[in-house]
Amino acid sequence: MGIEDFGGGQTPQSDVLVVTTNDVPGYQVERIIGEVFGLTVRSRHLGSQIGAGLKSMVGGELKGLTKTLVETRNQAMERLVEQARARGANAVLMMRFDVTEAADVGTEVCAYGTAAVIARA
Repeated sequence: MGIEDFGGGQTPQSDVLVVTTNDVPGYQVERIIGEVFGLTVRSRHLGSQIGAGLKSMVGGELKGLTKTLVETRNQAMERLVEQARARGANAVLMMRFDVTEAADVGTEVCAYGTAAVIARA
């Protein structure tokens, strides 16, 4: 597995800027559209659970689970951007992730933030 398997974020070509800050230097907020979110729930398959259980006995990173969580976060982020775009935004401010267990069958990941229209100041 390469480094690309363990990271995420936007590509430089994205038409919707996503930031974790309240504002974007050099830009002004022209309009706040409102909250947007992207949600996904992933179950763990039996093979990864057994492998994780064995690995937890000897210690170390659970690379299979790490890769799954990265993919899950990226999917939630993609859905967040799709929703913002559909509502006419070109930015999502104050983006955050929320991760919870979903009824002991999987992991729920929600990417959320404030959709806005921004313009160069």
